[in-house]
Amino acid sequence: MKRLLLLLFALPLAAQAAEFRSVQEAAVVLYDAPSRAATPLFVVQRNYPLEVIVPESKGWVKVRDHAGALSWVETKSLSEKRSLLVTGATAEARQRPEDGAPVAFSAAQSVTLDLVEVAPNGWLRVRHADGATGFVRAAQVWGD
Repeated sequence: MKRLLLLLFALPLAAQAAEFRSVQEAAVVLYDAPSRAATPLFVVQRNYPLEVIVPESKGWVKVRDHAGALSWVETKSLSEKRSLLVTGATAEARQRPEDGAPVAFSAAQSVTLDLVEVAPNGWLRVRHADGATGFVRAAQVWGD
């Protein structure tokens, strides 16, 4: 019975997938509170992925960046588009979702890639800003 109760409490947590959005403007200020009068913390550029922590409230969304920092951003500055941020020194996108597949392109740290689709076995199909596509390991990027 105890195991059943634990399972029932764990299910809602497991079912909640992280929600990510991307910055849709050229540059956006992230604040320490939901107001333009609040203290500016960071400026992020177009396509930068942010994890939604508190959904939209009065035109603002509380978000987390790839480093774990929490901040607020205006809802109108975000897009439903999914972007990923390269977190390692480089990410090699493969032609197929296989470790031994030929490299399609490489992306440097902090480059954003468009998420095209989630592939099996921990791979993500991505598109570079120049149009090149390939598959990267989910561990090489943040925002999925």
